[in-house]
Amino acid sequence: MPQQLPLDELTLALARIRGLLLTEEKVDRAAQRLAEGIRDAFPASSGAGASLMDEHGKRTSTGATDPVVLEADAAQYELGEGPCITAWATERSVVIHDVATDDRWPLWSQAVRELSIRSVISSPLMAGTRCLGALKIYSTQPGVYDAASARPLEKLAVPAATLLDNIQSSEAPQRFTEVLASALDSRDTINRAQGFLMHLHGLDQATALQQLVELSKSSRQSLFSISTGILAGTKRTSDDGP
Repeated sequence: MPQQLPLDELTLALARIRGLLLTEEKVDRAAQRLAEGIRDAFPASSGAGASLMDEHGKRTSTGATDPVVLEADAAQYELGEGPCITAWATERSVVIHDVATDDRWPLWSQAVRELSIRSVISSPLMAGTRCLGALKIYSTQPGVYDAASARPLEKLAVPAATLLDNIQSSEAPQRFTEVLASALDSRDTINRAQGFLMHLHGLDQATALQQLVELSKSSRQSLFSISTGILAGTKRTSDDGP
């Protein structure tokens, strides 16, 4: 059954956010407390976070309640796809009923399949006409959220965006579309490395991606770095050939 947020819990969460506004906290601490407050406001949620762009235009999870949120976000940033990026780019909320069956972001879904994430809502952080990033909540159970569940998060996102905009660095962040171009370049490199493994070993798409993920974990390098190395190796082999 999709979760409905009681009015008193929504009111309490809004009050907490307004309290943060008055204290003029630094953005990292404010985003952390904001994530914790949102997680507590949605009792069936196992984690929450706030994704922002820093002064260099880099996407980063400034506030997260647990490592699972950070891992799921990192996969989105690296692959250039996922619910938070989509909410950010379209400036609309995204609801996932079940990560295991949702086919909108196949690379991201594959990358997080071992994480305890099944239901997701991500809502944009709009400060006037600017989208600063997105709020997100996760649940370990499928079917927890629906469109009605997203509306309370959207209400929370309004004062949250004002808070974060007020205390963020004075240097305005770059527009998301500029950073997305870089993310798409990264995803293209990963896709080409995936295709090389498929051709070399006769693998299907999912197995090739899983090999890249395992190499990334074992070497503690990003998927992009692993993919770049694989492609660089194939180029050297080609250059050294007859």
